[in-house]
Amino acid sequence: MKEKVLIVDGYNMIAFWQSTKKDFKKGNLDAARTYLLRTLSHYAAFEHLEIICVFDAQHVPGLRQTYDEYRLTVIFTEEEETADSYIERLSAELNSDRRRQVSVATSDLNEQWVVFSQGALRVSARELEERTRVVKKDLDKFVDQVDLYTPRLSPWSQGNLQDLQHLMEELDS
Repeated sequence: MKEKVLIVDGYNMIAFWQSTKKDFKKGNLDAARTYLLRTLSHYAAFEHLEIICVFDAQHVPGLRQTYDEYRLTVIFTEEEETADSYIERLSAELNSDRRRQVSVATSDLNEQWVVFSQGALRVSARELEERTRVVKKDLDKFVDQVDLYTPRLSPWSQGNLQDLQHLMEELDS
């Protein structure tokens, strides 16, 4: 079975997802990033896939940052490097191993065509948001169906205990 890898264009998702679009437009990028990463983390755990989320830091001075958070890899590109160029390079590199199935999530049509020509599958922002909604809905449904209870410490059921109580009362009378 092939290892599934999903490369996500972070700011592209934030700009297009209904759940993060308001924060993006207001410039509240921290809240939007946090929501995106938390959602992708749940999705990755449920779907058993590796997610690499790339954020464009082309206009931010400093070195490239990479860290693992929320059970996925988060990458901020180097100064003067676009997320698109990083994703294209990473997609080509990961696709060279035939044991991987690489998908790229972006709504940038040019980017979709470039990664598709390299052998990666394309996923639009809307499609990824819908997939994460379906997974959340399935998880919520599953949690509602699971009977969460505290196990008994006694081998006797409540009915057994009541029957025993009645027998003891009859013996006393």
